[in-house]
Amino acid sequence: MDAEALIRARYGALPFTPAEVPPALGLLLDRRVTRRFKPDAVPNALLDTVLAGAQSAPAKSDLQQYSILVTRDAAKIAAVADAIGTMPWIKDAPVLLLFCGDIRRGRQVCAIHGRAHANDSIDTFLNASADAALALGFCVMAAEAVGLGTCPISYVRNNLDLVAELFGLPDGVFPLAGLALGWPAARNATSPRLPPAVVVHRERYDDSALAHALPAYDALRPPGKPRYAEVHGAKPEGCNWSDNAARQLSVPERANFRAWLATRGINLG
Repeated sequence: MDAEALIRARYGALPFTPAEVPPALGLLLDRRVTRRFKPDAVPNALLDTVLAGAQSAPAKSDLQQYSILVTRDAAKIAAVADAIGTMPWIKDAPVLLLFCGDIRRGRQVCAIHGRAHANDSIDTFLNASADAALALGFCVMAAEAVGLGTCPISYVRNNLDLVAELFGLPDGVFPLAGLALGWPAARNATSPRLPPAVVVHRERYDDSALAHALPAYDALRPPGKPRYAEVHGAKPEGCNWSDNAARQLSVPERANFRAWLATRGINLG
């Protein structure tokens, strides 16, 4: 694979001279989001194998504190899409996965062995979240490897009660993100990423390159729909990446999540 072309597509430039890229790494570098799906079903054997790829992700202390819920139910998928409201394309995905942090399983394992679970804490919550996120990432790459397309959906956390009811989530289990999965009807363009000088820190943290790098990075991205226009005002010409990031991050989101977790037996104290 053309390593330089892949790196240029990802960064809009060639910030380093890349090494030779084997096919598996080439697939990762060329990963793209999919928001248009064919109606074709994903065979059970193929989906099970992709999910085995997800379960091949590393997990903190090998505790594997996550669960993956699978639905092919078009009505259930539509209910999630309707609740979100701004992503109707989710309805076209033949499969919707829900990646969850799962503290419940560890409690059950302790009970089976006659021990008290002593780690209902923010650390366990972070470990379970990281386990679920790693599994989601591995699932994305496993799907890409067999020609499937995916799109992660964090907005499932905007509708916690609905999602918990639809998927029967018990206490100790919380949604991290959904993942729409199916055969791509079209591939999106490669999404440029921030330059390595901003994200990769060698030996010590140093963000001095950020302000200088943003204008060039913003220029790589087409103007986007202004986020939170009802708060920050309309912008007919659209917003660049950093403007939209600032718009979004300056408005509190999912402020009820901590309280909701408490109702599900998850203490972040």
